[in-house]
Amino acid sequence: MPKLKDTYPLYLNNKPEQPNTDLAVTDKYSGEIAFRTALASPEIIDAAIAGAARAAEPMARLASYQRKAVLDHCVARFAERREELAYALCVEAGKPIKDSEGEVERLIDTFRIAAEESVRLGGEVMPLDISERTAGYQAIWKRVPVGPCSFISPFNFPLNLAAHKIAPALAVGCPFVLKPASKTPLGALIIGEVLAETDLPEGAFSILPASRDGADLFTTDERLKLLSFTGSGEVGWDLKARAGKKKVVLELGGNAAVVIDEDADLEDAVDRVITGAFYQSGQSCISVQRILIHAKVYDRFRDMLVERARGLVAGDPKDRDTFIGPMIDDGEAERLKGWIDEAVDGGARLLCGGGRDGRMLEATLLEDVDTKAKVVNEEAFGPVAVLMKFESFDAAIEEVNRSEFGLQAGIFTRDLFKVLDAWDRIDCGGICINEIPSFRVDSMPYGGVKNSGLGREGVRFAMEDMTEIRSLVIRRN
Repeated sequence: MPKLKDTYPLYLNNKPEQPNTDLAVTDKYSGEIAFRTALASPEIIDAAIAGAARAAEPMARLASYQRKAVLDHCVARFAERREELAYALCVEAGKPIKDSEGEVERLIDTFRIAAEESVRLGGEVMPLDISERTAGYQAIWKRVPVGPCSFISPFNFPLNLAAHKIAPALAVGCPFVLKPASKTPLGALIIGEVLAETDLPEGAFSILPASRDGADLFTTDERLKLLSFTGSGEVGWDLKARAGKKKVVLELGGNAAVVIDEDADLEDAVDRVITGAFYQSGQSCISVQRILIHAKVYDRFRDMLVERARGLVAGDPKDRDTFIGPMIDDGEAERLKGWIDEAVDGGARLLCGGGRDGRMLEATLLEDVDTKAKVVNEEAFGPVAVLMKFESFDAAIEEVNRSEFGLQAGIFTRDLFKVLDAWDRIDCGGICINEIPSFRVDSMPYGGVKNSGLGREGVRFAMEDMTEIRSLVIRRN
């Protein structure tokens, strides 16, 4: 296994700085301190924003081939350092090593997509001669970078969710300041180390671990023209309220449902639902939380699912056989254990799991849960799912839509008419057919409605948010 360094710097205006070692980051399985890094003070954050403002014009003037060269460099260096990146992720996030390796590949994919898209940022010629008044007029429009961007990324995908902000910004020529999650800052800092090897204009990027209380400038500073936040709804909507005139993109919580219709391939669906519910200990905003099963196949599917869940290997994420590692901290595990106990006390049947040892929480399945219980209505963000029975496809759609969240939904069916009906009627950002809602490819549009957020990620779609349309009108007579 690679060895982590004892201390890591932050990155201020493209350069490593070590003003302190105030942030101790733990190995999420052992609980021991794995490394230390610097915490940015408000003064450092202010200096970073000032640098980004100065870098706005030189970044906007970079030719597309220059932006592509930076992104291609990142792709090559991440590939060379994939083992180190995966191990760092396994340690700081507690993510099983196989899943950590998968996230590194997605990091590489995201930067590769951005490199390709960086030379495709075009515009359009528009005829304006739609009436006698505008005879001889035409317009041309292009996309230009919005300017300095503020990014705040979460703990659960510290590489790939940071990449979905950084890579599009580089592709369009926006300088940025990034606050990674304090529990998992190392992935973003390694991205900074790689970016520091390039010849980006000074101030093009700063990567600054910071306390939530001390990071207000990431939200309120008027020099920043866009805020992109991924995290909890409680925090995200508050940031939007305080963000002022800047654009805001929010990727927030979920309570994802998957529908198992009577004609579904049950063996295949069980395989996918096990992954969707318990991958990364359920710590994903598109983790499967509500499993809606047609009454005709309910008992069979339930029994198959419970058998598979009981066989999942939990333990040290560095062990290649481990499927379920620790939750991010003891407090989160304790919270979700309380939700499970609340459901059982309210009459739910515990099908498997329910036990807790520190930050390790067993893979848990429940049925007959009161529809008012937290574990049904709120975002669990842990290894628990609720089984629910339905008689008609209309009833299943109604249950999917009952949630205040709307990120993605999954449907296992072979009926094309039901597929199209669901696409029309389910109020989510994405519908996945014969797939779990936890599925995502890094080039696709991704985002939610209702309390799940605003805007879309996916490299090309994030690039649109990070640019503005500038028109040129030409009179030819």
